[in-house]
Amino acid sequence: MSDEAAAGYVRVRLDLSYDGSEFSGWAKQAGGRRTVQGEIEDALRTVTRSRETYELTVAGRTDAGVHARGQVAHVDLPREVWAEHHQKLLKRLAGRLPRDVRVWALREAPSGFNARFSAVWRRYAYRVTDNPGGVDPLLRNHVLWHDWPLDVDAMNEAARRLLGEHDFAAYCKKREGATTIRTLQELSLVKGGDGIITATVRADAFCHNMVRSLIGALLFVGDGHRPADWPRKVLDAGVRDSAVHVVRPHGLTLEEVGYPADELLAARNKEARNKRSLPSAGCC
Repeated sequence: MSDEAAAGYVRVRLDLSYDGSEFSGWAKQAGGRRTVQGEIEDALRTVTRSRETYELTVAGRTDAGVHARGQVAHVDLPREVWAEHHQKLLKRLAGRLPRDVRVWALREAPSGFNARFSAVWRRYAYRVTDNPGGVDPLLRNHVLWHDWPLDVDAMNEAARRLLGEHDFAAYCKKREGATTIRTLQELSLVKGGDGIITATVRADAFCHNMVRSLIGALLFVGDGHRPADWPRKVLDAGVRDSAVHVVRPHGLTLEEVGYPADELLAARNKEARNKRSLPSAGCC
């Protein structure tokens, strides 16, 4: 995966959002399942009247049912295609794309930009309510109902103990050859006047199921089934705990992706590709 477009191509950054309710996730899949990547690539091919499908690279792949408000992707287009279509491309995509996915901005990316490897952080929000009556029907596809009262202060106390760089193997679905070391920069919860609790989760990157597993652990603290130190004990144990539930995807939204200044892109790309390890506790 190159950090520069090939000769004769232009790298284009796309800022987009989607309601994940009817998608089988971001990434294209065999069997004709509907995906965000598939819809955008099909629309792009149609509006540029191209025979070729131009493949998108995304900042963070989302699972089935997960939403995005601030997703970022890039695509490499032939220079002549970009020159011919770029002024009207945004409006044409709006007319071709289904209503549950929108591209909000298209622009030529700076040198060295890679939507995935250039990112320095991703910020998600998970929304849940403990309202005894359930979830507002208009929000049912975006808010989880938890049918036990939740102590937000206890959840925040537990969350603070998880911040920093750790091996999050206990909260991730392991993938062969992939590290589970991540830096959790923010994990905090606020209950709004509407009774919806919004958990903000920001990290340099996330491994599979990490956010939904962390929220599952915090919910067990919030409803009194576990003490505030339990999620950290699970983290330190380093193995999956059957008591940590991966909560349902519909409460999760990718809110924003952060990138460094243009002159730092190349260094960030290199750093992101390095396999991480935690500092040794001691050598002697």
